[in-house]
Amino acid sequence: MSERANPDMWVEPEDDPREDLPPASGEKGVLLEYLDRYRMTFEMKCEGLDAEQLARRSVPPSSMSLLGLARHLARVEHSWSRRVFGAQPELPRLYRTDEDPDLDFNGAVADDAVVADAWESWRREVAHAREVEATLDPDATTYVHGRPTEVRDILVHLVEEYARHVGHADLLRECVDGRTGQ
Repeated sequence: MSERANPDMWVEPEDDPREDLPPASGEKGVLLEYLDRYRMTFEMKCEGLDAEQLARRSVPPSSMSLLGLARHLARVEHSWSRRVFGAQPELPRLYRTDEDPDLDFNGAVADDAVVADAWESWRREVAHAREVEATLDPDATTYVHGRPTEVRDILVHLVEEYARHVGHADLLRECVDGRTGQ
């Protein structure tokens, strides 16, 4: 195995899949490009870990883990793209119940089936969200909790949500195996 030129990075800059994204233009394009970059970054931060490592909790009493973040982000994608943009508020929430509103994190246990379900859910919901987002008009208005909300505000919120959680993923991954990077 050859030495890497940049061992502190996740991948060599020339191999970074985020660099293959086409350059965006316009408000919607830029927002969706940022969102896709954060989605890709989150997945990169979790690569190569086993169920125990993904489910490892951060600082007690927090229930935050990389696996919990994957489940949470699947829930976020599901909620916005299906329940709000898809106008299906009656859909059951993903990884959330009345009894356990934090099921996304609380149910993130070191089990290969739980890990497989989380990634399958996240990838499915991201794929669906991308299809929905391609049809959105940032100037349009939708309703969130009965209040009119501009689509652009929700897209900015999604970028913010991912940015925050990618930051959490940086710290969680560093705690798991010391790995840091771009």
